[in-house]
Amino acid sequence: MAEFILEIGTEEMPARFVSRLADEFRDIVAALFDQAGLECAPVRAWATPRRMVAAASGLAPVLRQEELLVVGPPARIAFDDQGDLTKAGQGFARTQGLDQAELFRHQNDKGEYLAGRKKVGGGPAADILPDICKRAIASLGFAKKMRWGGLEFAFGRPVRWILALLDQDILPFEIAGLCSGRATFGHRVMGPGPWSVDKAADFFEVLETRAKVVLDPVRRREMIRERGDRLAAEVSGAVVWKDELLDEVANLVERPAPVLGRFDQSYLELPKEVLLTSMEKHQKSFGVHGKDGRLLPCFLCTLNLEPGNPGLVRKGWERVLKARLEDARFFWEVDNRSGFKDWLDKLENVVFLGPLGSMGDKSRRLERLCGRLAAAGVADLIPAQFDELARAGRLAKADLVSEMVCEFDSLQGIMGGIYARKKGLGQDIAQALYEQYLPAGPDSPIPSGAAGAILSIADKADTLAGCFGLDMIPTGANDPYGLRRCALGICRIITEHDLRLGLEDLLGWAQEGYAGVAWKTSPDEALPRLMDFFGHRLRALYTGRGFDTRVVDAALGAGISDVRTLNLRLSALAEFSKEPDFEQAVLTFKRAANIIRKQGGELEAFSGAHDPDLFETPQERDLAAELEKTEDRFEELWKADDFAGLLGLLRELRPSVDAFFDHVMVMCEDQTLRLNRLSLLRSLVERLGRLADFNALQV
Repeated sequence: MAEFILEIGTEEMPARFVSRLADEFRDIVAALFDQAGLECAPVRAWATPRRMVAAASGLAPVLRQEELLVVGPPARIAFDDQGDLTKAGQGFARTQGLDQAELFRHQNDKGEYLAGRKKVGGGPAADILPDICKRAIASLGFAKKMRWGGLEFAFGRPVRWILALLDQDILPFEIAGLCSGRATFGHRVMGPGPWSVDKAADFFEVLETRAKVVLDPVRRREMIRERGDRLAAEVSGAVVWKDELLDEVANLVERPAPVLGRFDQSYLELPKEVLLTSMEKHQKSFGVHGKDGRLLPCFLCTLNLEPGNPGLVRKGWERVLKARLEDARFFWEVDNRSGFKDWLDKLENVVFLGPLGSMGDKSRRLERLCGRLAAAGVADLIPAQFDELARAGRLAKADLVSEMVCEFDSLQGIMGGIYARKKGLGQDIAQALYEQYLPAGPDSPIPSGAAGAILSIADKADTLAGCFGLDMIPTGANDPYGLRRCALGICRIITEHDLRLGLEDLLGWAQEGYAGVAWKTSPDEALPRLMDFFGHRLRALYTGRGFDTRVVDAALGAGISDVRTLNLRLSALAEFSKEPDFEQAVLTFKRAANIIRKQGGELEAFSGAHDPDLFETPQERDLAAELEKTEDRFEELWKADDFAGLLGLLRELRPSVDAFFDHVMVMCEDQTLRLNRLSLLRSLVERLGRLADFNALQV
């Protein structure tokens, strides 16, 4: 069994490429091995800013051998009247490299054909590995590729060396103007090389000890974290770790060396969010806080080498950060001399989205929509908060023209909340402004308070209504205005805050906020498309949480406007689907739903309820009595959000429904009796249809 190593050395890759490339490289090499019949232990892959490495151990020296059935021309063409091979049959034998004696007649569903069995594979692995290496390198994907040195070959960054070994032997091939070999290059400063690798099994030791490269990104991350925690503990603090930034930093270096820097205590007068953003965005550094949660005048940066003079290097980082913090302090002081009135005036000159007016127009729409949502009682608010929420909507976008947000756009909303609190505008307004952009993704937190929840919903609904009116609907992966995120955010806020808010009402109110816009799609046409859009987002949300697809479709089929109720119905239906009598119950009620669906046209002309005097069988009377007996209890359970109890009523109704179908001919000749029986079933189906669409449950 052999050891295989393939290394691609490049100029520095952006950190955003590195983690993805390792996974992609592994999958590509593994797939090519499998296609070729190469057997080995699972392929592994790693990446740093300057290299991608794929490795496999236990590689079989020869390819997997398989016997394949090869089918040729139809027997009537391959054989003549005497049973001898025709020229067509002989040509097939030559093409497949088979002796004529090895051919036979093969019967399949299309008829009788000439066929043979041939063995494929079994050749030396070393013969095909060079081609696999070339194909693997060429198959790596990049959002943008570049060419260099007059070459036609394109890659994410210029390729500088290629190492390809099978045990001690070089796998010879040429790509990007380079020939593969056994030389690798190390850390640019600490172990530049080149270093010769005698055999594949020595590669990792050479890279670690001589080239001074930490290949595994998980280990680089652990090194940063362990040393960072130790340095922070020396100043009685703890690092403010952020996983996303930690991953990025780990993919910026090949040999991480964390260093603790300091800055002047006077900068702590700046908000914590500003300090952290200055460190993280520009310097890729982490803040340090004390036991009380307040920031210390320290930061953790990560070098890409072990410096000979750590103090000198630290001073360089401190000098650069000081300049950033000076800028931030200047923006903070300028903004504090301004006010929301100045910013609101400037919003009139900031375009929101083409025909949808300015940010000033949007803020006035949010003012009205927030006030309407507050007054509608979607959350537990006191009347005094209604005006505050409306004002929060008016001020929501004011910080977009502040100096701080112009410099750090990731602080939009956050700075609005900080400035509102500093200027004494009240806790509800400050919190609403601070949290208005939450949630930022499917797993990020939602606004913690009702004020932020309502403003966030209003903002997202306004954007959705405007974009759909202009026919700016996401297609494929293209979603430049984040409309999928808006819809998902609204749904999450409604369910997690338990808000009593109908989607159709919300979107209708948002549409009404626009005036004088030349719509491409009228509001009446856009609203159903918006609801369908929300339906797709909800389906993705719930299936992503592990709910069975058929259960999700059944719950959605009963209506999506009341997302809060939908969430409760789905949970109850999911539990009900685990019961042993679930499938039989579904079949029973699907039968009723199917009959009503197929005869809907006939029922449209009949607006009355069922008439008890027309019942001819005890089963009809029994079903009608059960429906009447459970009607009040059904409504009580519905008002109490007891959907498990509502589904439990199905067990009480099911014997009467089964008996009805066993003894009653619904589609009888007498039209009066038929319509009466259909009306009875319709009252059952309409009640059940509030819980789930049983037709969507495939059992």
